[in-house]
Amino acid sequence: MSKSGKSKKFLLVGLAGLVLGFSLMIAFNYVWVNSSKNESCMACHFHPESDASWKQSVHYNNESGVMTDCAACHLPPKGSFEYVKAKAKTGMKDLWSYMTKNPEDVDWDSKGELEYAQTIVYNESCKACHVNIFPKGITDEGVTAHLYYDENEEKLNLQCISCHLDAGHYNPNYKHEALTAAPTVGGEVYAEATPVTEFKNFTETVPGTSASINMIAIPGGSFKMGSPENEPFHKADEAPQRNVTISPFFMAEVEVTWDQFWAFFGDTMSEGRTPPEVIYANNTREDCDAVSGPTPPFGFPDQGWGMGSRPAITMTHYSAETFCQWLSLKTGKKYRLPTEAEWEYAARGGTETPYYFEGSPKDYSNDGFWNGLFGADTTVINSHVIYVNNSKNRTQEPTKMKANPFGLKNMLGNVMEYCSDWYAEDAYSKMQDGAVDPKGPESGTEHVVRGGYYTDDAANMRSAARGKTNHVEWLRTDPQNPKSIWWYSDIKGVGFRVVCEVPEGVSAQ
Repeated sequence: MSKSGKSKKFLLVGLAGLVLGFSLMIAFNYVWVNSSKNESCMACHFHPESDASWKQSVHYNNESGVMTDCAACHLPPKGSFEYVKAKAKTGMKDLWSYMTKNPEDVDWDSKGELEYAQTIVYNESCKACHVNIFPKGITDEGVTAHLYYDENEEKLNLQCISCHLDAGHYNPNYKHEALTAAPTVGGEVYAEATPVTEFKNFTETVPGTSASINMIAIPGGSFKMGSPENEPFHKADEAPQRNVTISPFFMAEVEVTWDQFWAFFGDTMSEGRTPPEVIYANNTREDCDAVSGPTPPFGFPDQGWGMGSRPAITMTHYSAETFCQWLSLKTGKKYRLPTEAEWEYAARGGTETPYYFEGSPKDYSNDGFWNGLFGADTTVINSHVIYVNNSKNRTQEPTKMKANPFGLKNMLGNVMEYCSDWYAEDAYSKMQDGAVDPKGPESGTEHVVRGGYYTDDAANMRSAARGKTNHVEWLRTDPQNPKSIWWYSDIKGVGFRVVCEVPEGVSAQ
């Protein structure tokens, strides 16, 4: 072939390659652009509730007429490498889910919870549109909150959707507003507290309210507190085991409910912000004849899950203690939080095994290759405990669960429960063997919580498993100054149940 023929052939090949390259670029760009359109997203993520809630949200239905599409929130801003990486990762994940999963089997409700939403909504995308976080018409409370966000975004890893969870998908149960009064709780208003003359189960009636609490008589006895080293998922702070004797007491059948907590809130609510030093000074007095009530939280602390008989959540340890003080003043009995020893004794119900029901933590835990691959056999535990495998990522009605041998429900799971004790990792090593009614360390920085909560694995549902508060972390998105002493803004899995001491003159033998 002549030199000119070779040049023509090379030119044709080059031209063909160029046309093919441009065609591929056009095709890739078409796929790249159109795969970020709402129609493409809905092809895999279609479910009527999501589409409807988006069209009711401020990102679709607003005065400006600007409509925000799926990719604007669920991908980083365009033009960044993070956008490319997130889009490729999301695309592969969605394609795999589309081919292997049935949309009807997906728990769409849990996808709307903050813990999951934070993984698929990007702060940078919020700020790309909302450059001015102090727009015209913003309230004074909004200015305070946004100033706090602006100063602490990186330091505390704050997320826009921590406060604006319903911005992209409207949720009628989610309220982005101040709670100014206790929700109305109907029912009979009790005139007097329940007299207790015998050591047996009774229903406490709170005078002046419609709140009542089922109290279970817990007989005294001895038990081994903590766990042996060979117990699956044993931790160092559960040892060494100690022989402990507990005096008789009454304990609430379930955690304090919203109906019960709102009775306290409505009876004592403070409209202003009382300085912490004043409240603490009053409420630590032995002769205190009044209770300083809680200030309203910003937002509705039930997270839109429902109130009624669900466990009251997100209150501080101080708030739980003040509830007990209020209940004592209303009923004339001595109510308080349980000690850690009382709590474990009650949770065990006379058993020495990891749970008060049959089965090993290894049988129920998602930890481990076999259970992680094929799923754990949860038939037994599901009837006793609300935890990660059956909670649907939220608290549930405690009455659905079976009771332990003492007649208590939800000692394990649903919400973590406050104890009166300060937490110390070495508390048991400093405890005397054979101790009677131990009360833990004399001081500390965090309090003990027990029982695990709705997102915990079965490993943390053991009767001996210990936990502690994380006061600073749990309050990180609270913009108030001073920080609220009544409400935690970042923990939804903490509550409490009350203990009533045996009244004088009542024999517990």
